Amino acid sequence: MLVIPAIDLKDGRCVRLRQGDMAAETVYSDDVQAVAKQWQAGGADLIHVVDLNGAVDGEPRNLPQIEAVIKTVSVKVQVGGGIRTIETVRRYLHAGVFRVVLGTAALMDRAFLEQACKEFPGRILLGLDARGGKVAVKGWTAVSDVRAVDLLKEVSGCAIGAVIYTDIARDGMLNGPNIPALEEIVAHASCPVIASGGISRIEDLLAVRSLGPRVEGAIVGKALYDGKLDYRAAVAALGKG
Repeated sequence: MLVIPAIDLKDGRCVRLRQGDMAAETVYSDDVQAVAKQWQAGGADLIHVVDLNGAVDGEPRNLPQIEAVIKTVSVKVQVGGGIRTIETVRRYLHAGVFRVVLGTAALMDRAFLEQACKEFPGRILLGLDARGGKVAVKGWTAVSDVRAVDLLKEVSGCAIGAVIYTDIARDGMLNGPNIPALEEIVAHASCPVIASGGISRIEDLLAVRSLGPRVEGAIVGKALYDGKLDYRAAVAALGKG
């Protein structure tokens, strides 16, 4: 199982939010490229980048920083946040991004999701961001009436590379992942699953991995930046089985 470090971008800087609140940010670095190099040097095979401004505004807002990261590191990079058109998908993937994450678009524009999956099979990730089990959209500023597991079922026919499940209430809180919710997602997913939100200890990673071989990885952010979780130690612990 992969331990996937996250780089969340807001106003060109690497930050972390509490439960997705744009006003509750902690700035960790103004040098996004240096942060990406740090995770590559630590042994990361995949880096998860989110354009927070883009997620709220509905279009890329930190594109220069993201393109700089792609050029700086040789490991795979996946990107989410504000990807609402096929032109944006093409721009990212043609620029060297490994995979892109569609969240709001998956719920609001099913035809776009289907087109993206058909044009780039396996390189589109479904971002299921949930609050109380229901899908949140537009940078988590609005919550729909659609249950995350129901949306997952509805798009099962698309060639999705993986589903990223984030429990918003756990995000940035360092109080552990929502294992019951993840169990439900794994049970209904026809593609690999990536866990996100609340992971702060090696024990959390082992709990996520115990959900089965369908779990591809876990995204970790605040715990790494605050030093509560050592990246190399986490990778080593998972490697020991």
